[in-house]
Amino acid sequence: MTSQTAHPGDTPSSDQIRRAPKVLLHDHLDGGLRPATVVELARDGAPQGPGDAAGAPLHRLPATDPEKLGLWFREAADSGSLERYLETFSHTVGVMQTRDALVRVARECAEDLAEDGVVYAEVRYAPEQHLEGGLSLEEVVEAVNEGFREGERLARENGHRIRVGALLTAMRHAARALEIAELANRYRDRGVVGFDIAGAEAGYPPTRHLDAFEYLKRENNHFTIHAGEAFGLPSIWQALQWCGADRLGHGVRIIDDITVHEDGSVELGRLAAYVRDKRIPLELCPSSNLQTGAASSYGEHPIGLLRRLHFRATVNTDNRLMSHTSMSQEFEHLVEAFGYTLDDIQWFTVNAMKSAFIPFDERLAMINDVIKPGYAELKSEWLFQ
Repeated sequence: MTSQTAHPGDTPSSDQIRRAPKVLLHDHLDGGLRPATVVELARDGAPQGPGDAAGAPLHRLPATDPEKLGLWFREAADSGSLERYLETFSHTVGVMQTRDALVRVARECAEDLAEDGVVYAEVRYAPEQHLEGGLSLEEVVEAVNEGFREGERLARENGHRIRVGALLTAMRHAARALEIAELANRYRDRGVVGFDIAGAEAGYPPTRHLDAFEYLKRENNHFTIHAGEAFGLPSIWQALQWCGADRLGHGVRIIDDITVHEDGSVELGRLAAYVRDKRIPLELCPSSNLQTGAASSYGEHPIGLLRRLHFRATVNTDNRLMSHTSMSQEFEHLVEAFGYTLDDIQWFTVNAMKSAFIPFDERLAMINDVIKPGYAELKSEWLFQ
């Protein structure tokens, strides 16, 4: 038997994992650029504002060779500090200040995810960070949406199917959350599926932006909140009980409210029990968590326990460039660490699709007509050796 025709209960091969239909809920547009694209956009240059000459360098990069630049991103991000990790984004955001650049980055994002077997993705970005070249917030959103649609079309031409929705992010240290929430609401039927806040958690609690969350709830709109990554249980509690988040961006620190006793029994605190019982989705990002110090190894990552306890756990990439990762690689790490099978990968994938911000009938069709048939086909391959 070859590794590509394993029995359903066997360890899936890398090829099977890549071909398996996957769902991605937590991926940053500015964290997933191709290194070659960063180099080309910086080299081509563009005016940054009034008085700038056309063709002026957009951004000074730490390296101009794509391979060396990719290595720099990984090493700079692999610091154990969320704050240091976030600094790498100055180089990606710096080259995403024109309409053409945004269209290209979004198009390539959709193509890259589709090539990796992702069939549904929600990709987030902060429109307020792409205004230095003179674009308006609306122009930023329309450029990214155009890129996603082009990427979906090109993916179909290459034999892949993917659907990409945008999440508009407000930066938690800024004061534009309500403005971005209103923007997300205006474009909710035109490619934008929800809202998010991101940035360093410490010192910037989600309750600073209650007006945005109250507005979204009144408009019956969806939102996720970065919480429980670098800060901990108070961040999760505020995101849920004060702000009313539909999902938790990361949420990995919910493990702090779970006690594993010496005899192997497990005791959930009230917040952890609430998160599990209410089926609140956790947008877990294993490789990113290792880089920021939220976990020490894949084998020690809380996702193993959270999966055993049947939390609504999902697997995500966070920032594919900085973590040098993909959805397939994330699952490969988990397969190696926990012995997961295709059934486990399907469980995470269905969890993610159930938690997406598109209408229920569309989620159900994706699960029943795309995801489950895809895994059934993979699990039946051993019959045709």
